[in-house]
Amino acid sequence: MQHTFQAADFPNLLVGLDAPDDAAIYQLNDQQAIISTVDFFPPVVDDPYAFGLIAAANALSDVYAMGGEVLFAINLVAFPDNLDLSILTEILRGGADRVKAAGAAIAGGHTVKDKEPKYGLAVTGMVDPKRLIPKGGAKVGDVLYLTKPLGTGLITTALKRGQADQKHVDEAVISMARLNREAAQAAQAVGVHGMTDVTGYSLLGHGHEMAHLAQVDFVLSYGALPWLAGVDRYVEENCFPGGAATNMDYYRQWTDFDPPLDDSTQLRLFDPQTSGGLLIAVAADKAAALEAEFTARGVTAWRIGSVTEGTGRVRILR
Repeated sequence: MQHTFQAADFPNLLVGLDAPDDAAIYQLNDQQAIISTVDFFPPVVDDPYAFGLIAAANALSDVYAMGGEVLFAINLVAFPDNLDLSILTEILRGGADRVKAAGAAIAGGHTVKDKEPKYGLAVTGMVDPKRLIPKGGAKVGDVLYLTKPLGTGLITTALKRGQADQKHVDEAVISMARLNREAAQAAQAVGVHGMTDVTGYSLLGHGHEMAHLAQVDFVLSYGALPWLAGVDRYVEENCFPGGAATNMDYYRQWTDFDPPLDDSTQLRLFDPQTSGGLLIAVAADKAAALEAEFTARGVTAWRIGSVTEGTGRVRILR
């Protein structure tokens, strides 16, 4: 017998069965809703402690993308039985430190044997249901901000190939390990319209998701986009991860380059990010207030574009 789930059958499940978003939301009462999300992946850097920091920050990010705060998290671990357990200890220490920085705790977990290490978290958070920030809330006239530089996929691929400069890797690790908590708090304080975190589907993929759900177009300025140090070099050395081409093949149908950019420049815009920043749509008359909130919380953010009438396309202006 086939069972189907209909959103109307679960009225308290505010997000999860209809339009896709960054996390599931279940309303408890008029003031509280639970946020539930999960993410894990294999190592993207060599240092196990740094990997734990990054994987945890990435998993926690979906709670922040909904405008919430983290309550607790549960470890998800796959680990080979032929690796030293001290490596796993460092991975878990990194994860625990990042969750602690979020004001939350690791409350347990589950471990399985696997040929390749993998680590992440199942995360539970909380948000006021009247103040949750949807992925599809952008409105015509909004201004777009990005809170972390791009290029982590290129740098981590260069690292895997032995072509990366250590100072570039270190800067990328700092960015990937940084929580999106303060940026999300700034967005909550101002009352932004829409928000998501930029991860594996690239800036253009996640931008399309936001624009499509809101039935608007995003217009981005290529010159305003922030990039991690070293990205230009790794583009020239063709250190693109396989996910960049996959993203381009799928999302290019909703993307316009004006004027046309060369192939490698286009491809870098589809670079899959690990633990990327928040992409935020805010009313133009609140942009200055949002920038002030960013500054007050020590968040660096870039104004990268605007929202126009449309049907879900992303346009890149040179």
